[in-house]
Amino acid sequence: MSKKYKIQKAPFVVPTTDGKLIEEHFGQASDSNTEVSIAHMIAPPHWSEPFQTPEFDEYTYIIKGKKQFIVDGEKLILTAGQSIKIEKNTRVQYANPFEEICEYIAICLPAFSIESVHREEA
Repeated sequence: MSKKYKIQKAPFVVPTTDGKLIEEHFGQASDSNTEVSIAHMIAPPHWSEPFQTPEFDEYTYIIKGKKQFIVDGEKLILTAGQSIKIEKNTRVQYANPFEEICEYIAICLPAFSIESVHREEA
């Protein structure tokens, strides 16, 4: 009888060039799951990504620090214990312009893929 669960002990560490730690626990890179991706992230101080308009809903839960979101031109700042859902096909930029790290969990439905995130040129 096969197990009805999977414990992730070795998440896939996504290679980055901007100092951000991305540990994908479930998703396309870690277990070929296209339905959902769940990642633990640590964004260093003064980090940011280009604007993007993803084809997936993205949920973010802030564990430590704070994170800036620009959602359709509106600037939001979330702090530890807060969460947000950003609907698919919404133009968004994620950043940590602050002095401390930001640790958070990101969940994408369907799963994150580089082809469906539609990042703008920096």
